[in-house]
Amino acid sequence: MNKKIRNIFGILLFSMSISQISSQETRAISLNEAVKLGIENSKNLKIDAAKIEESTAQLLEAKNNQLPSLKLGATYLHLFSPNVNLKTESAGAANSLKINDVMYASANLSYPIYAGGRIKYGIQSAEYLVEASKLSVENDKEAIAYNISQAYNNLFKASQIIKVLEENLSASQKRDETFLKLENNGLMARNDRLKAQLQTSNIELQLLDAQNNYSIANINMDLLLGLPETTILKVDEDYINEISENQPVSYYLSQALQNRKDLQALDYQRKAANLGTKAAKAENLPILAITGGYVAADIPGFVTITNAINIGLGVSYNLDNLWKKNSSLLKSQAREKQLEANNELLNDHIKLEINKDFQNSNLAKKKIEVYERALEQATENYRITKNKYDNGLANITDLLEADAALVGAKVNVINSRADAALAYKKLLQTSGILNQ
Repeated sequence: MNKKIRNIFGILLFSMSISQISSQETRAISLNEAVKLGIENSKNLKIDAAKIEESTAQLLEAKNNQLPSLKLGATYLHLFSPNVNLKTESAGAANSLKINDVMYASANLSYPIYAGGRIKYGIQSAEYLVEASKLSVENDKEAIAYNISQAYNNLFKASQIIKVLEENLSASQKRDETFLKLENNGLMARNDRLKAQLQTSNIELQLLDAQNNYSIANINMDLLLGLPETTILKVDEDYINEISENQPVSYYLSQALQNRKDLQALDYQRKAANLGTKAAKAENLPILAITGGYVAADIPGFVTITNAINIGLGVSYNLDNLWKKNSSLLKSQAREKQLEANNELLNDHIKLEINKDFQNSNLAKKKIEVYERALEQATENYRITKNKYDNGLANITDLLEADAALVGAKVNVINSRADAALAYKKLLQTSGILNQ
């Protein structure tokens, strides 16, 4: 009975494992595909899209100010025994009237023809702010593209390190089998064989860490790309070969000044602030509008008025401006100063970023050359040490140290090439041309 239960339990576990494996999808993806997919599914860009809708609504509100304003109204009043005293020659009979109801309706139309430029400046300012919000979205796309490149780079390094460690583990396990036979035949000391097995265990631990790092990097990429978390991504192994020679640093500075979307967005914000200052100044000017209206009234038993149509010009001026300071103007001027300072600060920040990323990119490429030379040296050192060990001129410790140094050199070459590719992407992002 126990055996049957164990068999059933084993079948259930096997079925669950098969189900879990089948639910995982493996997908090969290039960096360009990852960036495109990440931008399409970015939650930050969805927030930015809502901000564009908000600024577009503000533009519509500003445009509505130049349209005619039409208001309709109707009133019914019940009066409780009012005293009516008309000062006219024929008022004798009218004074004895009892007026208890009053009804009237009106329609008023107003069309602004001059507002000191407030309406025009408001519309232009809102248009600039819409453009600024759109450019902010483009700037966020650059940042998202780099974040995805960084995550892709981590996934690539993790996958390549797993491959190196798996190859090394296989070789180390075969070596353990050989050493065990030598020990059984009395040709190797047990201590030496245990040293080799200890290194095999260390490689297994390194492989477990690498696999764990890969799993975390894979889940991170799935979330960035909007894919199911069970999707296993297979990166392009030619990714690290996409390193280009750097242009002079002046080229990237020029590209940044032309293409940085945050710089362009700030320029539109400055234009909007300048128009805000002009609109604030216009508050000290009068408003002129064409007015028109229609009035109808009925007081039962006394008077009825219909077709009382009127048209004319209306002028309004706020006399408070004569003794109150224009706070809107002061706030707008302060806003202009703030944006001007931000512009200077951003320009300095861009220059610093370009130079730093340019230096980092060059340094990463130089490191590749150093690590590749170190790999050649480690390979040759292992060959010589292995030859000495086979001829009894080196001990097991020397062989294992040479083997570990070779594995470390291979990993360093992979990491350096991946880091160089990412450093170049960072330089492009800082220059505003990563998505071009």
